[in-house]
Amino acid sequence: MTAPERTRNAPPNMGQPPESPAHPAFAPFIAAGLGVACLSFMDALMKGASLQTSVYTATLLRSLVGAALIAPVWMATRSGWPTLPVMKLHLERGVISAFMAFSFFYALTKLPLAEAIALSFVAPLLALYLARVLLGETISSQAILASLLGLIGTLAIVGGKFGRGEFDDDALYGLAALAFSALLYAYNFIVIRRQSQVAGPVEIATFHSGIGGLVLLVLAPFLWVSPPPDALGQIAAAGVLTVAGAMAIAWAYARAEAQALVPIEYSGFVWASLLGWVFFREPATWPTIAGAALIVGGCWLATRKQAAMPA
Repeated sequence: MTAPERTRNAPPNMGQPPESPAHPAFAPFIAAGLGVACLSFMDALMKGASLQTSVYTATLLRSLVGAALIAPVWMATRSGWPTLPVMKLHLERGVISAFMAFSFFYALTKLPLAEAIALSFVAPLLALYLARVLLGETISSQAILASLLGLIGTLAIVGGKFGRGEFDDDALYGLAALAFSALLYAYNFIVIRRQSQVAGPVEIATFHSGIGGLVLLVLAPFLWVSPPPDALGQIAAAGVLTVAGAMAIAWAYARAEAQALVPIEYSGFVWASLLGWVFFREPATWPTIAGAALIVGGCWLATRKQAAMPA
C-alpha cells in the first residue's frame, strides 16, 4: 500500500465516537501508529524490490499477495455478494489504485524516500478542490490557506533539489510520477467516501487489492520481469505489511475520531526519513524537513476545519 493509501482504509463510521468502551482509550492511537509503521516499512521494501526487478512486477505481485491474504477473510465473513452499484465503485477504485500505486512506486525509485512521502501528503489538499468540482462542497478560506501552505512546502522541497544540483532527468520523472499519483490519490478520496458508505473495510480491502492486481495483470505480456529470490521475499513481506497496516488503521478509525488520529498519519515522514537512511543512505535534507512541516501544517488546518463542520 502506498503512502497515499492510509486514511482511505478507514471504515464507514470514520470520524464517529468509539463503538465500544471495551478497550483502553489509547489503544486506537497505538493501532494507528503501528499501522503507519507497517505501511512505511512496506514502502521501503517496495522501493528495494522495484530496484531489483521492476516497478511493474513488484506492484503486481504485492497486489496479488494482498488479495490472497485478505480475500479468505472476506469470504468467511461476507453476508452476500456486492450489488451492481457497489461493484461499480469497487471497480472504479481498483482501476484508480492500480495506476496510483504503480506511479508512486516508480517515483520511489527516482526520489529519496522521505521526499516522496512528504510530497505525497499534498494529495488530501488536492482532494479539497476535487470535492468542490465533483461533490459541490464549499472550499473555505481556511482550506485555501492550507493549500497555500502545501504549495509553499512543495516548492521548498523541489527548490532544495535545485539548490543541491540534484534536479536531473531521474528527479524530473520521479516528480512527474508523484504528481500523477497524487492526483489519482485525491480522486481516490472522493471514491472512498462513497464506497465506505456501502461496504465494510474488509470487503473494500479485498476488492481494492484484487481488482488492482487484475488490472495490472493485463500488462504482464509487455512489462513482466522475472524477479530474483531476494525481491520475491521483499514483495511477499510488503504484501503482508500492506494488509496488517490497513487492518490496524481500519480498526483504529472505527474506535476513535478521525481528527484525533489523522496527525499520526504524518509519522510516516519520520519513518521514511529513518528507513531511507538505513536502507538507501538517503539523508533527510533541511528543505525536505521544512517542506514536509508546511505540507503537514496545511493538512492539519484542512482536517481541523473539516472536523468542525456538522455532519
